[in-house]
Amino acid sequence: MDEAGEQVRLREKAYESFTRHLLARDVRPGQFISQRRLVELTGLTLGAIRELIPRLEAEGLIKTVPQRGLQIAHIDIHLIREAFQFRLILEKEAVALFTRNASDAEVQRLLKQHRDIAEELAAAGPSAELEQRAQVTDWGMHDAFIDAMGNSIISNAYRVNSIKMRLINQERFRIEGRVGPVMKEHLLVLEAIESRSIEDAVWCLTAHICNARDRALAV
Repeated sequence: MDEAGEQVRLREKAYESFTRHLLARDVRPGQFISQRRLVELTGLTLGAIRELIPRLEAEGLIKTVPQRGLQIAHIDIHLIREAFQFRLILEKEAVALFTRNASDAEVQRLLKQHRDIAEELAAAGPSAELEQRAQVTDWGMHDAFIDAMGNSIISNAYRVNSIKMRLINQERFRIEGRVGPVMKEHLLVLEAIESRSIEDAVWCLTAHICNARDRALAV
C-alpha cells in the first residue's frame, strides 16, 4: 500500500474507532474531550486524530468550543427534530422504492424476523437477549430500505444520521419494554410492502418514525 493509501486507511480506522467508542458510551453526548484523550481512547496517533477532527465537525458529531476544546454532539430538541426530519425525508422515498422493487424473498425474510420476535415475546415475555435481537432487527429493516436504493451518497448521509439517531435512542428512549409496540409498527409497514401498497407503506412508516420522534421529544 502506498503512502496515500495508508493515510486513508488510518483516517478510516480513526473514524471507526471514534464512532465505536461513542456508541459504546465510552464518551457521552455533550462531554468535552481533549485530543490527547482521543489518542488514549483510540490508540491512534495525534496526527490521525487531528486529521479526523474536521470530518467529525463536518458531520456534526463534535464541535470546537473556543477556550473549552472539543465537545461531543449534545442531544437537544434541535438535534432530535433535525435528525428525525432528515430520516423521514430519506426513508419515505426509500420505502416507496423498496415496496415497488424488493424481491418477495427479501420481504418474507424481514417479515419472518419480526414475526419470530413477536411470537417469542408473546410466548415467553421479554428478555435482555430478545430486546437486543429486536434492536438489531429494528435497525436492520430501516437500513435495508436505504441500502436497496443503491445510492452511495444517500447511504453515507443516512449512516451519519444513524449515528445521531442511536445516540438519541440511548439518551432519550430505548427499545427495552417496547419490543411489542415496535414490532407491531414494523409489521404494519412490512405487510403493506408485502401487498405492494406504496401509499400504505409510506403512511405506516411515517407514523412509526413520528411516534419515535414524539417519544424522544417528550422525555
